[in-house]
Amino acid sequence: MPLFRQPRFRSFFVAHATSQFGDRISELAFPLLAVLVLDATAAQVSLLTALVWLPNLTGIFLGAWVDRRAHKKRLLVAADLIRAALLVTVPVAFAFDAGTLAQLYVVALLTGAASVLFNTAYPAFFVRLVDRSRYLDANSALSASRSVSFIAGPALGGVLVQVLTAPIALLLDAVSFVASALGIGRIRLDDAAAHPEEPEPETLWRRARDGLRFTLRDPVLRAALGCTTTVNYFSFVFGALLVLFASHTLGLSAGLLGLALGAGAVGGLLGAVVAPRLSARIGVGRSIVAGAIVFPASISLVAVADGPLWARVGLLAAAEFFSGLGVMLFDVNLNALNAAVIPDGLRSRVAGAYSTVNYGVRPLGALTGGALGTWLGLRPTLWIAAVGGVLCVLWLLPSPIPAVRSLEHLDGLDGPRPELSEAGRSSGR
Repeated sequence: MPLFRQPRFRSFFVAHATSQFGDRISELAFPLLAVLVLDATAAQVSLLTALVWLPNLTGIFLGAWVDRRAHKKRLLVAADLIRAALLVTVPVAFAFDAGTLAQLYVVALLTGAASVLFNTAYPAFFVRLVDRSRYLDANSALSASRSVSFIAGPALGGVLVQVLTAPIALLLDAVSFVASALGIGRIRLDDAAAHPEEPEPETLWRRARDGLRFTLRDPVLRAALGCTTTVNYFSFVFGALLVLFASHTLGLSAGLLGLALGAGAVGGLLGAVVAPRLSARIGVGRSIVAGAIVFPASISLVAVADGPLWARVGLLAAAEFFSGLGVMLFDVNLNALNAAVIPDGLRSRVAGAYSTVNYGVRPLGALTGGALGTWLGLRPTLWIAAVGGVLCVLWLLPSPIPAVRSLEHLDGLDGPRPELSEAGRSSGR
């Protein structure tokens, strides 16, 4: 049966797409609120970005806790509602002239914590939602919806910031989280039967350690983690300065910035659509390698942006196009490969350990971007981000990943596969 004829996947797809659309508005409105309304500096904007991702450092322990919870769907719904409630506080505070950078910092930190809860519960939920044979197609569809949100979301976000102000734009993201919670809540999954709650035989620390150990010993996960951590670090060196660079150095208004980001996001949609076809032609592993190069290399187009207004907007849009194309080739294939190699009993633990390192490095990248931007200047820092990001491919080349042709033929991977502990076996479905 086609994916979109399956009511459960269709409901989750709509919820995911709605939330992603709101996120794109919020991602633009949040830093613009800090820069345009509160006159935030490069260091302050980078700190705001860092705080969103800082809670991922707790992911290794949260994933160990989530792995023992039977009802993953309830955790997803709770995470969405928590984020909605937190975002509502921003327009309320600014309506009474009480909004401050300190409040934005707190909201960024707590919404980031709720996102960690969502992301650690999601892998176990995903494999109950779709069959293994549909992992690649499902990831492609979900990534395509994310790419569509990058096309319309930033453009609409820029207009909303100009017309309705940034706090009101954030209110729309809160609404999108409520809609996502309602959509996920409608999905019927027998989580309790698949993962019955049992007395915890191990400490939280030991379960967290098992997730990290499996991640670091598995040749596929180890290379994937090194690659994604490297590219995340340098992409956040870039991301922490993008709005500041575009508004101050390139002189783009909020509307033009949103338009450039939205137009460039067509590349993400193209990447999500062609990822399964390209992987069928050249292999899953080679598609991952290609995406790992194209994604960070596109930052160089922003670094050289100058000249007349059309050229500045065009280069920023082109950078976003190739960045979106590369990241979708990378993410769609790598997410499907990771889902195929992680045992059921360790999914949330591995997701927690993976995100602790992979996402935990993002605040460090954002803070580095703020520091280098202040010390060296914005444009030289963008060059450092572009060159450093491309180096992520060095993790992949000696690993088994480039040799992976398809998810149906993983037995030939080079290198020993780590064994599951007894706890990992017993907690699987």
